[in-house]
Amino acid sequence: MGCMTNQATLHRMVIPGHICPYGLKAKHLLESRGYTVDDRWLTTREAVEAFKTEHDVKTTPQTFIDGVRIGGHDDVRRHLGLKVADANATSYTPVIALFAMTALMALAASFAVEGNALTLRAAEWFISFSMIVLALLKLQDVDKFATMFLNYDLLAKRWVPYGNIYPFAEGLAGVLMTAHILPWLSIPIALFIGGIGAVSVFKAVYIDKRDIKCACVGGSSKVPLGFVSLTENVMMVAMALWMARMWL
Repeated sequence: MGCMTNQATLHRMVIPGHICPYGLKAKHLLESRGYTVDDRWLTTREAVEAFKTEHDVKTTPQTFIDGVRIGGHDDVRRHLGLKVADANATSYTPVIALFAMTALMALAASFAVEGNALTLRAAEWFISFSMIVLALLKLQDVDKFATMFLNYDLLAKRWVPYGNIYPFAEGLAGVLMTAHILPWLSIPIALFIGGIGAVSVFKAVYIDKRDIKCACVGGSSKVPLGFVSLTENVMMVAMALWMARMWL
């Protein structure tokens, strides 16, 4: 039996106007694991198509190790024992990242204004900043958000345009609450959309036991509908009640 070597041959697309990003990632991955990479460029579309025909593959890049074809970037990861992300898998990563960043933003703003990060204003800003960023994610593709929203929101099911209005209302309430202006407008908006949202999520998840995706971070979200969605709506209601207490 021959000795195994740390030699890899990588065929990747490098043509004018386009360098395949997965080719670069595969090269970096192999080199970071100690492989010496014979980096072979496919410099024309014709060369790419000829390579795919010759090796009976549908995509590039393609990696060969010890003369054996491993495959594309994901196949290389599997070969090296690394995890490959599942595009359809549910994940809480987007909301964890979102709330972590809005918390840091609130602490930073509080420190800049008050000279102290841990203030009551920081807690208010955390909620209002979160509302703004959540609205921003929905506003990237309002139609896609509204379509997913129809799966569970009780009002949107009865009046479809509500799904298109919701992100604008959430963003407006968040901005007004951040600035502490027009409470007569921001408070009713937050109470209304937050209250309906909380009831809708509670019914869908805890009564109907439905296993669906949440539209809270946009229409392409893989976040499961549940505690996070309920928290978003409860925070809005809590913020509205807190501001009403100060205003009245």
